[in-house]
Amino acid sequence: MSPATVVTRFAPSPTGLLHLGHAYSALWAWQAAREAGGRFLLRLEDIDATRCRPEYATAILEDLAWLGLDWDGPVRVQSEHWAEYRAALDRLAMRGLLYPCFCTRAEIQREVAMAGHAPHGPDGPLYPGTCRRLSAEVRAARQAAGEPFALRLDMAAALAAVPPALFFEERGEGQIRCDPAQFGDPVLARKEVPGSYHLCVTHDDALQGVTLVTRGEDLKPATHLHRLLQALLGWPAPAYAHHALLRDASGRRLAKRDGAPTLRALREAGRSPEEVRAMVSQAGTGVS
Repeated sequence: MSPATVVTRFAPSPTGLLHLGHAYSALWAWQAAREAGGRFLLRLEDIDATRCRPEYATAILEDLAWLGLDWDGPVRVQSEHWAEYRAALDRLAMRGLLYPCFCTRAEIQREVAMAGHAPHGPDGPLYPGTCRRLSAEVRAARQAAGEPFALRLDMAAALAAVPPALFFEERGEGQIRCDPAQFGDPVLARKEVPGSYHLCVTHDDALQGVTLVTRGEDLKPATHLHRLLQALLGWPAPAYAHHALLRDASGRRLAKRDGAPTLRALREAGRSPEEVRAMVSQAGTGVS
């Protein structure tokens, strides 16, 4: 593959049917690749086994094909690659950058509430670091006893292991200095989800040779943490293009939980792919 080849991807989670907002994001990535003579990849991010469904995965492929989008190579399904994510976690653990966290969500909420004005990050209140202060002996004993735990990244140790200044390239803005510390000590794996979104998406972008990550502006803050993981694990840093989110007439972003119009419903109502693409183009910019 030429170093100049543009490789983008569309990576939905099969937790529901695709709606107009998804179509906008998919078309954005597809167009960026096709206009550059590059490659457009499709990935199913199905790490949340409690919400993802096979029927939604099938529907995603059908709806994208109906919309007129083609993709290059096989579809990558994250749930088929847990061993790869485990290997990445092991690399971080061997360097002392992970620690087990035995706190339940309820316990964390209580501790945050007791702290009063606890600092917040992009994912909500920052973890207070309770289990980071446990001794190695206590950690080992609790793990041996079978207590469930999550794996958290020790942010202070991680920042000490990379250059003092990290940057990511944002199209239209240039170099942006990263501030991963705003995430505190993020969870990178749980018992029920053996790899977090942050870990899996960063791993897969590197593995698949993605050179331009196109996604909604709501995920732009996550790029600060993703760039840190790339530096820690020696993965290449792609460029990024975070697009505006499609919104309804009231200004509310289109979302599954709010009943955004699905591609399947529009198709069943007699809309053609051309009409849907026109609807997406009128609702946003940069997609034709």
